[in-house]
Amino acid sequence: MILAWILASTSVVSLISLVGVFTLAIRSDYLQKILFLLIGFSAGALIGGAFLHLLPEALEKTNSTMVFYYLILGIVLFFMLERYFHWRHCHAEKCDVHAFTYLNLIGDSFHNFIDGLVIAASFVISIKLGCITTLAIILHEIPQELGDFGVLIYGGFSKKKALICNFLTALTAMVGAVIGYFIADFTKGFITVILPLTAGGFIYIAASDLIPEIHKEKDLRRSSLAFLAFLLGIVFMAAAKILLHA
Repeated sequence: MILAWILASTSVVSLISLVGVFTLAIRSDYLQKILFLLIGFSAGALIGGAFLHLLPEALEKTNSTMVFYYLILGIVLFFMLERYFHWRHCHAEKCDVHAFTYLNLIGDSFHNFIDGLVIAASFVISIKLGCITTLAIILHEIPQELGDFGVLIYGGFSKKKALICNFLTALTAMVGAVIGYFIADFTKGFITVILPLTAGGFIYIAASDLIPEIHKEKDLRRSSLAFLAFLLGIVFMAAAKILLHA
């Protein structure tokens, strides 16, 4: 049953990579507005997922302050991944683009593989936590995949090739999930490590990648709407916690 939940969740996450197809029928200016609000919402959802779900779950399993050291380690780890392995997050067609589009795909493959491991580890703990973790990842992946699609197009890929390549890299989440499931007995002993590490990753992505995008907006109305979307993302995760524990 747990494996079925894991495979279903990672399948949905993988299918998010095809979201780029919807951009073909949306005007560029309207797409940018939607994307900007999604960035705010996903930032709030990641923050909410980290502080309202992952960290409390870790602290319930141990009273050790080591949880916070692992949280810091998670932030450092994700910083290194982005800095040294070119795990770049793009959320608009105007993001920084270089010629190494295939390097970007490799980075995304590694990113999605980690997502799969995280989803599997979360479901091993509980189905509720697995669903929350999957939801947080999905909310982040939508703006990311839209941006990555734009980057590949800008880098010279045809629309068809961009969609196929994005989808193939997304399938590495399935690989990570299956591996994560079959080493579940091993990872169970490291739950208090995995949870804060994941929380650190969520916090890093929100604080280092998404929130700065909102700060770049000079229009007060647009930035205010994005901030409201950010708050809505946090409220969404808070509501999910209340409903799942009701």
